[in-house]
Amino acid sequence: MAALGLAYFGAAKLGQTLHYTASVSAIWPPVGLGIAALYLFGLRLWPGIFLGELLVNGTLLAESSHPPVGSVLGQYAGNMAEVIVGAWLLGRLIGRRAKLERASEVGWMLVAVGAATAISATVGTTSMLAGGVIRMQEIPTFWRTWFLGDTAGALVVLPLCLTWADPRHAWRRVRRFEGALVVVLVAVLAAIAVLSDAPLTYLTFPALIWAAFRFGPPGVTLATALMAGVTIGFTADQVGAFYKQPIDNRTLSTQLYILVGSLTALFLSAVVSERERSATELTAAKRRELERAVEERRRIARELHDSVSQALFSSTLHTRAAQKALNGDGERQTQLRQQLQAIDDLTKRAQREMRRFIFEWGPEEIGDGLVPALHRHVASFAGNGAVRIRVEGPVQPLSVQRKTETQLYGIAREAVANVLRHAHAGSATIRVESTSGEVMLEIEDDGCGFDADGPRTGGSFGLESMRSRAREIGAELTVVSAPGRGTVVRVELPAESVRNGV
Repeated sequence: MAALGLAYFGAAKLGQTLHYTASVSAIWPPVGLGIAALYLFGLRLWPGIFLGELLVNGTLLAESSHPPVGSVLGQYAGNMAEVIVGAWLLGRLIGRRAKLERASEVGWMLVAVGAATAISATVGTTSMLAGGVIRMQEIPTFWRTWFLGDTAGALVVLPLCLTWADPRHAWRRVRRFEGALVVVLVAVLAAIAVLSDAPLTYLTFPALIWAAFRFGPPGVTLATALMAGVTIGFTADQVGAFYKQPIDNRTLSTQLYILVGSLTALFLSAVVSERERSATELTAAKRRELERAVEERRRIARELHDSVSQALFSSTLHTRAAQKALNGDGERQTQLRQQLQAIDDLTKRAQREMRRFIFEWGPEEIGDGLVPALHRHVASFAGNGAVRIRVEGPVQPLSVQRKTETQLYGIAREAVANVLRHAHAGSATIRVESTSGEVMLEIEDDGCGFDADGPRTGGSFGLESMRSRAREIGAELTVVSAPGRGTVVRVELPAESVRNGV
């Protein structure tokens, strides 16, 4: 708290050093420093701001021509409220540890800063009016100067503190020759823009745009702080284009120049960061899809080997036996008929398996709804006599997005495949229930079951695939099973996801 108070006092002295007249400063840096400190490290550090303000106002009262004590106390209270309210609003609007890498974060930061500085400007102006420091007709200009000065100070210092809160991450973004070149270019262009008699005020903007595209928020905040320092430094030294204007216009022009430059660069860097993050996430998603496709192909190969390949191999054996029976007697003829019948059965079984795989691994198109799609899927197994599967549920499409129905269909299809291959079940039921606040999918069988809490083996890829699909749509998947007691796979889409149309 003591360190924060001294830092706050130092920032105030810096602002007072760069004043345009004895009572007018273009920006007030302590605002941004105080809001950043309370936002990053907690509102419990407010006594540090109290100490800093005490030092600032103590030195003000020590001067011979100080304002009335009541006006100073009012200013004290307004500045304290400004910092505390600004930090609280910032935490509520953009969450904790924001790095200003989203345009929404920059926008909400502007709202928080604007609301906080309006409090200080209003309380301070009222206090000065009550103390006789200003007259009634001076209120608009006085309030505007106070408000824009605090806002400009906050929008220069606060983003710098937020983006450089993790110095190593920020330094990695700018520690290149190109980064040093941008810093030098911003300083040079800012000096030329201020010192030139020609209308070159916004010559610095190309360098700020360069920083936004190449170095993100850390580079932009450093560049805008440098631009503001050069601009105010030259003007306070009574040189440059801004100094040639009357004092009110001089202050207003400087403040608007800093505000427009910083906000433009911050919003642009946030948009560029969002684009880079989207590209990274898209690349990662494509990589995951590729890995998943490889696993699916491996699984198809295993399933083909376990079903179709074995059926065809058995057909070959029966064919050879039938060929040997051609040379035998009547009893051999009977065996021949049996072998040929076995070949016919195995061939039909292989055809059914191939149709099932084609249907299962074809496009996941649910057509006119989840339940009709499940009916068609179950019908593809008709005739093998292995498991009786019943589908129950509404035939109309569910009150969720099509991609959610598709993922539910994929989960059901996976569960049915496990029933057919591993459960040794006699019957199974697929239930789909849809209410105004929840969608439930359940696949139940009377098979051999398994230890749901036991260790997973290499054959658990299907279960992991179902869990992955459930996570993608924000659903909860539970598996209830025990040896000899069947298995129940239940997927529940919570009410919030259904309302949002996941």
